[in-house]
Amino acid sequence: MSRSAHPAGPRHADVMTEGHYTAPPADLNVLDAKVWARTVSRNDDGVVTVGGIEVTRLAEEFGTPAYFLDESDFRARCRAWADAFGRDADVFYAGKAFLSRAIVRWLKEEGLNLDVCSGGELTCALDAGMPAERIAFHGNNKTVAEIERAVTVGVGRIVLDSFQEIARVAHIAQRLGKRQRVQIRVTVGVEAHTHEFIATAHEDQKFGIALAGGQAAEAVRRALTLDGLELIGIHSHIGSQIFDMAGFEVSARRVVQLLAEVRDEHGIELPEIDLGGGLGIAYTSEDDPREPHEIAKALGDIVTRECEAAGLATPRISVEPGRAIVGPTAFTLYEVGTIKPLDGLRTYVSVDGGMSDNIRTALYDAEYSVALVSRTSDAEPMLVRVVGKHCESGDIVVKDAFLPSDLAPGDLIAVPATGAYCRSMASNYNHALRPPVVAVRDGEARVIVRRETEEDLLRLDVG
Repeated sequence: MSRSAHPAGPRHADVMTEGHYTAPPADLNVLDAKVWARTVSRNDDGVVTVGGIEVTRLAEEFGTPAYFLDESDFRARCRAWADAFGRDADVFYAGKAFLSRAIVRWLKEEGLNLDVCSGGELTCALDAGMPAERIAFHGNNKTVAEIERAVTVGVGRIVLDSFQEIARVAHIAQRLGKRQRVQIRVTVGVEAHTHEFIATAHEDQKFGIALAGGQAAEAVRRALTLDGLELIGIHSHIGSQIFDMAGFEVSARRVVQLLAEVRDEHGIELPEIDLGGGLGIAYTSEDDPREPHEIAKALGDIVTRECEAAGLATPRISVEPGRAIVGPTAFTLYEVGTIKPLDGLRTYVSVDGGMSDNIRTALYDAEYSVALVSRTSDAEPMLVRVVGKHCESGDIVVKDAFLPSDLAPGDLIAVPATGAYCRSMASNYNHALRPPVVAVRDGEARVIVRRETEEDLLRLDVG
């Protein structure tokens, strides 16, 4: 079939998509730098490159679907966060966004700490050489075995998430002859402007101990009386994919108020506060994320101002960017398969992946961008919905976007900003093989997480 032989879908100067007025880009061949990794560009032949390597070559060598991660961009973002917050603060990369042994080594080399939230993430961190004292251990339901290991290896902090966990960690630490550094996670009653499934500071959810009703103050009392614990501070996290700093301001104010109550009741000033992560990235051209230095200044000013008003020394600040570091550094490369125009609606473009490699669209109604990357095109734009190959009508990768109307099977398209959560949340639905993660840097590409094989699928099937 020629590139223009199939019937095209709607070709509009502008359209209504899910209630929003949307205009196609002036030039579909132009890549919006806001949503792509820093070394991504088009070469003179119109093929997109990353780290100096054409995606057509990457597809031939590593197959599709696959995640391609710009290592130079990742390292640069690590340095930007470390430089922005300086020596008087701590930056913990949130491993849940995406974690592998290579990532851990890069973090260690670039001077960042690591936040883990499971025994598996802790194992990965230790195996790759991250010093235990640079690890924070999160989670709302840590098992006894996970806590025992964390205390035994000497993680830098455990974030306590419930009254039961306060007692559990204290008992385990005392039994092991340790005094474990801990923070108490509080829910501050902030309604973050994000999807309800990733808003974590309102009171009706599973994380943390509420400030309301004096529960957090009681948690502090208990922690201070237990010999196995060294309470170093308070932790707060208001949600994910947040652009507005107003929520952080309210959260910081309420955390500082708790620190003042602790001082007044117990005569001590806790030396640290952790304001969590959750800063948003650009998935589409409409998103406008802040730079690390802007975030650092805003958070520092908020905490300093509130502490001065309360008569407190300014505590050491910790933050936990995950998505903000790794999210923009990777894209997912797909091969186009079936193209199905629906007259007067849109064209469905099916790719060789789907919700098994990116569940976020189905789970959070997340929005993404997409581009034709194996060539350029001067064809008119058509409204498309990029979908996967799974047996679900909700198997959507990009809900509404524009691609050239001469798109054809065999073309390569890419979805940017898939570094965070896509591989971490990938599944074997329909017995799909999870894609590889390929790091690209200075003209070289190497697999850091290999593609699953059918043998991998069957290895655990002992029936």
